[in-house]
Amino acid sequence: MLEINHLRKIYKGSNKGIQDLNLTLEAGDICAFIGSNGAGKSTSLKSIVGIYAFDSGQILLDGIDLSKNPQSFKQNLGYAPDNPDLYENLRGYEFLNFIASIYSLPQESFVKRVKYLAKELDLEEDLSRLISTYSHGMKQRLVLISLFLHNPALIVLDEPFVGLDPNATYFLVNELRKRAAAGAIIIYSTHVLEVAEKLCNKLVLIDKGQVKISDSMSSVTKEQTLSAIFRRVTHAKN
Repeated sequence: MLEINHLRKIYKGSNKGIQDLNLTLEAGDICAFIGSNGAGKSTSLKSIVGIYAFDSGQILLDGIDLSKNPQSFKQNLGYAPDNPDLYENLRGYEFLNFIASIYSLPQESFVKRVKYLAKELDLEEDLSRLISTYSHGMKQRLVLISLFLHNPALIVLDEPFVGLDPNATYFLVNELRKRAAAGAIIIYSTHVLEVAEKLCNKLVLIDKGQVKISDSMSSVTKEQTLSAIFRRVTHAKN
């Protein structure tokens, strides 16, 4: 279970960030964070994974407090940022081996999982190349492989579909469904509302740092499409 209680992160000198985020997710939940650019989605995700120190609140994963025990929390976490900053002087396979070592992944499991994921993401022939020679899309696919290597209990992705080709998108949607069915908790931010409506069972809609909707997807979209709801909420007069 992931519990987020009264999370607040505001940038100094501005009112931008996220105010009072409360969210509880169970094993198997897939939650979309949606909102306009600058609404607070990435701030929320970077706070949840421990990149940003938040001003107040509490984040618990299966009872492990992120603030009090960050190492144990992050051992159960997989994170894919929107703009991955990779070690470009490493080869793809070396980078994945480095990630596996952080999570103490046995070599046999590492080889098996890399083989499967690289084949699915059409990166098998490129893992021996320097990351500096990769295109943006290839770097994204490499990050996805690293994300799934250690079978994390919590998977967090920031705009994961941007720049992916149709084959990689198809794989990612199905892999997220498979991971959720196996008990993982998944959170991702997106502007692709049609996919979110079909893929996710939970929704958080943020506008100007305020959580406007936090509910089940079925309840939110009972009478309107997600796109229509997004338009109505984000264009409402203050």
